[in-house]
Amino acid sequence: MIETERLKIYPLTAPQLALWVEDIAALEKELGCRYMAEPLEGIFLDIIKGQIKVTQDDAENYMWHSFWFLERKSDGVIVGSADFKNLPNKAGEVEIGYGLGAEFEHNGYMTETVQAMCDWAMRQKNVSRVIAETERDGYASQRILQRCGFTQTKNGDTLWWGK
Repeated sequence: MIETERLKIYPLTAPQLALWVEDIAALEKELGCRYMAEPLEGIFLDIIKGQIKVTQDDAENYMWHSFWFLERKSDGVIVGSADFKNLPNKAGEVEIGYGLGAEFEHNGYMTETVQAMCDWAMRQKNVSRVIAETERDGYASQRILQRCGFTQTKNGDTLWWGK
């Protein structure tokens, strides 16, 4: 678990990932929280479902495959989630992704989370760089990365960032 001033940030186990998509009320009860983050639908839901098996198959490294919940300390509300998209590659790079429930945007939660997760990742063996991808018009996400010290590294259909 990672703790910041306002958040507890923790990875879900494979069984918890399954509960997230199958029975969110049971997951809330297990974790003692209330889920109010991004809706589980569309491609986001498909990605989570795909990560369940990956997380089960590599339980030793589940933190790199699973999603991490962002729990607000003041009231136990899950405001968003973040993830590392896989194990660090041979160059020591690991990609981070993240999302917030709409009502929690513009409160600094994601900047706090991205910075804390990057700090955690850089303390792990075999990690020398954290990267991220944003849509060209994803200005809020780009500002988060800039505030966390990322610089743009590639420009194409999407933008790539590194720290």
